[in-house]
Amino acid sequence: MKTVYAVYQDGVFRPTERLELPESCEVEFEPRIVKASGQRASLDDVYAILERRFRSGEHDVAERHNEHQP
Repeated sequence: MKTVYAVYQDGVFRPTERLELPESCEVEFEPRIVKASGQRASLDDVYAILERRFRSGEHDVAERHNEHQP
């Protein structure tokens, strides 16, 4: 079976994606806190990245956004 990621909230582990398990089945696992990977960044991480880009000093980025579009 593949690795399942879950969020612990209000005393309950909530999987971050749908699982193919029978309803009300018992499972066994050992919780391990993991640092979120790039694809699971928190909003604080996203805002920090956006702020760095916003304050980059590059002002012509929006002017050239269609340059490589068909």
